[in-house]
Amino acid sequence: MKGGVLMKVSVVMGSISDRKVVEKAVNILKCFGVEVDFRVISAHRTPLEAIEYAQKAEQEGIELIVAAAGKAAHLAGVIAGVTPLPVIGLPIKSSTMDGLDSLLSVVQMPMGVPVATVAIDGGENAGLLAVQILSVKYPELREKFTKYKEHLKVEVEGMNRELEGETEGMKGNEWNHRHI
Repeated sequence: MKGGVLMKVSVVMGSISDRKVVEKAVNILKCFGVEVDFRVISAHRTPLEAIEYAQKAEQEGIELIVAAAGKAAHLAGVIAGVTPLPVIGLPIKSSTMDGLDSLLSVVQMPMGVPVATVAIDGGENAGLLAVQILSVKYPELREKFTKYKEHLKVEVEGMNRELEGETEGMKGNEWNHRHI
């Protein structure tokens, strides 16, 4: 709880094998001070539990759900079908089609059942998108996210200075872009 305000996100995954990718989202959320409910729920092996969990999420204080799954990856869609909460789908790279099957399963939702979708194995972006969505309601998250974006800018500027230092010796070289 930050400043008396509880911000809670549910992060669910279809299998424990998804954990390494999903923990990246959990870690981002925790870094921003968001409480996380983290668990395994399968759209195919425990469908009734998945539906019940999604239906009760709002009354449990959850404000957003991140759902990660691979292969058929129906978890995000099943959850989005029964909750009014925003759902972020996190497709997991599978052994069959390098995760394309997962991505298409998550992103191709029918009208009326939106699922925001991040890249295959994009755990960090799932966490960051959750923070951005919550920041509409929580100004303290917006402030932290703005600082995070500034940090990214400073990192890139540092990389550019490093590159400029490495290329300094090439400036007097006769071989340059005019010879290509």
